[in-house]
Amino acid sequence: MAAAASTNTTIARRLRAFKRWMKSQGIDCSDALEITHSLDQGISVYAKCDLEEGDVVATIPKDSCLTVKTSGAKDIIEEYGFEGPLGLSFALMYEISLGHASPWAPYLHLLPDSESLPLVWSLDEVDSLLCGTELHKIVKEDKALIYDDWKENILPLMDSTFLKLSPDFFSVEQYIAAKSLVASRSFEVDDYHGFGMVPLADLFNHKTGAENVHFTTELSHGDSDNDTDNNDEGNNTSDNKPLPQNSFDDGNLEDPSYLGNDSMILETIIVKGVKAGDEVFNTYGSMGNAGLLHRYGFTEPDNPNDIVNIDLELVLHWSSALFSGRHSRGRLSLWRRLDYHGCVSQNSEYFEISSNGEPQIELLILLYIMLLPEEAYNKLDLIVSTAGNLNETVISLERGMISFGKTSEISKELLLTKIVCDALLALADARESLYGSNSVDNDIDALRSCCISDRKLYHSLMLRVSERMILKKLRNYAAAAAAAAAARSHPTAKGTLSRKKLKRT
Repeated sequence: MAAAASTNTTIARRLRAFKRWMKSQGIDCSDALEITHSLDQGISVYAKCDLEEGDVVATIPKDSCLTVKTSGAKDIIEEYGFEGPLGLSFALMYEISLGHASPWAPYLHLLPDSESLPLVWSLDEVDSLLCGTELHKIVKEDKALIYDDWKENILPLMDSTFLKLSPDFFSVEQYIAAKSLVASRSFEVDDYHGFGMVPLADLFNHKTGAENVHFTTELSHGDSDNDTDNNDEGNNTSDNKPLPQNSFDDGNLEDPSYLGNDSMILETIIVKGVKAGDEVFNTYGSMGNAGLLHRYGFTEPDNPNDIVNIDLELVLHWSSALFSGRHSRGRLSLWRRLDYHGCVSQNSEYFEISSNGEPQIELLILLYIMLLPEEAYNKLDLIVSTAGNLNETVISLERGMISFGKTSEISKELLLTKIVCDALLALADARESLYGSNSVDNDIDALRSCCISDRKLYHSLMLRVSERMILKKLRNYAAAAAAAAAARSHPTAKGTLSRKKLKRT
């Protein structure tokens, strides 16, 4: 209790210092906003009175933002060619190293040492908390890449007697901490500044589908040659999502002569009314819990954007248990020659299962081809090999015509045969096994009893539960489709294959 009270007192003092600093920097925060802090939720922004659409509740001069161009490390960053997040992370470490001497000291003191992203977790925590989830492999790869980044770019500078960079502020741990802050809080200010830390703007919390504020750039002089056609008043809006999506885009501003001109400001505008006493939310975009935890360190219950991925490697492992390697390779090759592929990220190919349990159609097509009888496969292979236009390749079965052209034209009903549905069930079980021996009910019970203040455990459990519930929906989807296929089935002659021309609309 004493520690919590001390923490609250410290944050309250830093908030007061931050508000004084904002005024000294020309940052105008409306009296209608109240910045608060709690141990459970951290810093939040609330409405002190009713706010209506169109209300401007804050203006932020660009030169008050911490960017590569405004940082005292500007010359070092440019000399060594640090770009993008690397440059901003170095600028952030440099300003932190200056302590109270940094022009951004009151703002930096308000920030946490690092954001609680999986990136800053220990490898043991990543293995124990994220096992089986979409993030397990990705985070381990991220940590290795960031270490290499630091070793190649930052470590050599620490050996420089001229720069005198202290290991206390430029170690790999400090670099990872800075990267976590940049990843979760930075905005793209404009083409000249690039990414930057934007005081006040980064204090608004996220809520999916509940955006109250939007950030825009205003050119008060209004005569820029770079004003865009879709903005008659010289204000360009942009998505309110931190790195890499969020931006205050006002054109290609390459001329540094405007730097320090208070007319170059960022505006915070109410885009959805807020009642007095309610929290004012930003939105970081539409993403599932894996994306939110990976980039921002939190999750949301009942997130409609949640997905689960089934790796192509898992599909091939399933196939190898049923068929020869030659069979699997041939069917995969045919699928690719029909110009199908899964999603690709970080050298991994996978298929998405949506929040309602519906599988990506490319997965259904691959399973269908994998399970074709040999004679049907050979004929389809011949058709594809001789086809002049793959979009005109049609397979004619006793149940109807399946066009292996655009996925939007393919009937899922025809693809969802009994054996394809059985394959989906087997893949759901295989994907489920990656979470370990605990059942989904075990994870749900653990989540219910977990305190939200235990951020790592709470949000990793939220991710596990949300993913496993989607796999449960996938099983229900496959079972229902199998029942529908059985209801439609009737004795027929063996299916035949043919090549036909599709009518063009």
